[in-house]
Amino acid sequence: MPLKNYGVLAARAVDRHREGGTHSPHYEVRLRDDGGTDYRAAVNVRSKDSPHELRYTVVDDFRHPLTQQLPAAGSGWKELTGQAGGAALDFIRGNLFGPASMRVLPPDLPGVDNDLSDVFDHYVKRAIADQAIALYVFGERFGPKPQERDVVFRFQPADGVHQVHMNQGNSADHRSEDGVWQDGGLLFHLPAEDRWVAVFLAFQSQKWHTDPTTGHAIPEAPEQPTDHEEPLRIIAALVNPVGPAPGAETVTLLNASAAAVDLTGWRLVDQQQHPLPLPSRQLQPGTTVTVAGGNGFQLGNHGGTITLCDPVGLKVHGVAYTARQAAPEGRTITF
Repeated sequence: MPLKNYGVLAARAVDRHREGGTHSPHYEVRLRDDGGTDYRAAVNVRSKDSPHELRYTVVDDFRHPLTQQLPAAGSGWKELTGQAGGAALDFIRGNLFGPASMRVLPPDLPGVDNDLSDVFDHYVKRAIADQAIALYVFGERFGPKPQERDVVFRFQPADGVHQVHMNQGNSADHRSEDGVWQDGGLLFHLPAEDRWVAVFLAFQSQKWHTDPTTGHAIPEAPEQPTDHEEPLRIIAALVNPVGPAPGAETVTLLNASAAAVDLTGWRLVDQQQHPLPLPSRQLQPGTTVTVAGGNGFQLGNHGGTITLCDPVGLKVHGVAYTARQAAPEGRTITF
């Protein structure tokens, strides 16, 4: 079954602790909301299963419509429902980042800037020093436990967030935790720079393609891409045409492969999961096709996602755009 209490913690970082050991160490963050309640975020930096190193990606300029759905900075815990269009995370369906951007790092090594804990230190230590930086931690809540002290930072009651990583496509031992729209992650909002930074983690044992209902791995699906290998890619979209809505929205795709692609059975999917079939034709290498919206497929002016699926239904490519990007009428957004 999915995670029991999935949501997001909006708080400020006040301390951090790097765990040693080789079993299942975590990077621990102490957070405090504006009401004075303390929490601990337990972030995995090593897997119990082999291969032990986690996959990670950092998006230094994260632009996504979900940031418009987040609770106020420092407001504490908020439970999230697992569905599209809100603040919940889904690495596959939410178009948060390209899977080829993920890399692996060891959890904790001597030296500087050479392990996953160093990656967290870079952002968390800055957030501790600057309390204007807001931290949002997605995952499963444990607590509050009124009679217990936190095992790391010793505050009482014990309370916090774990499962701060991908939570679908698991191996057999953790298959019961699979679900969609319940992935973990960390977002940092730097108001002085009007910028978001996102950090996302996944175990190497997890699969990229999952069932859209259960979140279980699809056994026959290909592995996560390790480079920009998509034969078709979304390269542009006109989401806010000039004139009254609904207008003539379009999405432009590029055949980046060295061979012609038969578009029969391919489809685009909007943020509300409405499909738009592509025209049945051959798209030659290095050429583009611009597809007009319709049949319920809609690109909202307040931000959204666009996903490209192959004839089998597997996601091949996906993009996201914000309300700010969509604001100028008649402007084509490039990805």
